[in-house]
Amino acid sequence: MAHGGSLGGLRAANLALVVSILEQAGSLSRADLMRRTGLSRSTVSSLVVQLLDEGVVVERLDRGTPYKGGSGRPPILIELATLTGVVAGIDVGHRHVRVALARPDSAIVLERSVTLDVDDSPHGSMDRVASLLDELLEESGHRRDDVRGVGLGIPGPVDREGRMTSGILPTWRGLRPADELAGRTGLIARVHNDAHLGARGELAYGVARGHRDLIYVKASTGIGGGLIVDGRLVTGSTGIAGELGHVQVDVNGVMCRCGSRGCLETEVSGPKLVSLLQPAYDEQLTVPRVLELAEAGDAGATRALNDFGRRIGRVLATIANLLNPGLVVVGGAFGGAPALQAGIRDALDRYAQPTTAAAITVVGGALGERAEVMGAIAVALDPASEAAGPADEPSRSPVAG
Repeated sequence: MAHGGSLGGLRAANLALVVSILEQAGSLSRADLMRRTGLSRSTVSSLVVQLLDEGVVVERLDRGTPYKGGSGRPPILIELATLTGVVAGIDVGHRHVRVALARPDSAIVLERSVTLDVDDSPHGSMDRVASLLDELLEESGHRRDDVRGVGLGIPGPVDREGRMTSGILPTWRGLRPADELAGRTGLIARVHNDAHLGARGELAYGVARGHRDLIYVKASTGIGGGLIVDGRLVTGSTGIAGELGHVQVDVNGVMCRCGSRGCLETEVSGPKLVSLLQPAYDEQLTVPRVLELAEAGDAGATRALNDFGRRIGRVLATIANLLNPGLVVVGGAFGGAPALQAGIRDALDRYAQPTTAAAITVVGGALGERAEVMGAIAVALDPASEAAGPADEPSRSPVAG
């Protein structure tokens, strides 16, 4: 499928539309597809030819009924091929590894998450990813050869060559996660940073379905972002677009783990939230506990989350003025907090252009902590997705989702 440019994006969207309609309707003729998609005869014919060549659809041997009961030659029906195998979605977070297997229709077969200190153990983490993947394959009765595609999310910037960059995860710097996984399993993964996959997950399966332009914010151990423009993830010239947490908000601020100074992430993060509130509470706080307090109406927790939202929203306002999104989706460990979302809303209304702010709806993500693994599945299922991987080495052919 086409990759670059607006024409490539349009064709990928049209292919996905045809597949989606066939998923809902079962078998349809080319004329039926024209009527349901609104596309021209030549466009539908070209799309069907491509899907036939890729094995995504097949022609039924028994023909359909002429349109409106006519007496002409019955049309040939097109339907999705009976696809076999599974795809794997892998989410490597700072403190966990989550792996899911899904059928080609994106239905989850098995899913498991384990707690793991990922930041300081890159090779051990990839060992655990490989072993967890093998465990799920064995339990589901599949082999590695049955895996049609793999999506892999990493909690740090990944360039277009699949290499970990910057000092955000210093022990991972220079590592190629796709190469590491391939060396352990023989499977070739499409790799993205975790916030990118959160955006893809919400776009494909969550609250952003049907939207074309949006910003995804992951508020967790750090602050990440994913940009969707015209229905496609923006990765940038080197693959690291969307580093929301590393926008400078204080030129005289403290040094950030990325090597810059005064980044948003130095002021807004899960650990920062806990450390800010801890002196005012007798109990030992955690992010989940702060969220419980805010939900119960605790003034301090609510105020802190609202302030954090305003700081995030101030940065989002500038991005919104440039991209004009219709949706801001807030996910991550504390992204679902209403006080945080309200702070983002307030800042957008104050700092973005009025018409830009008016066009934006701020919502919490629908997938919660599973957004990234579902995004990895979406990437594994999407032949048109662009992601980093082993240089000059093609992925196993995934199927259209």
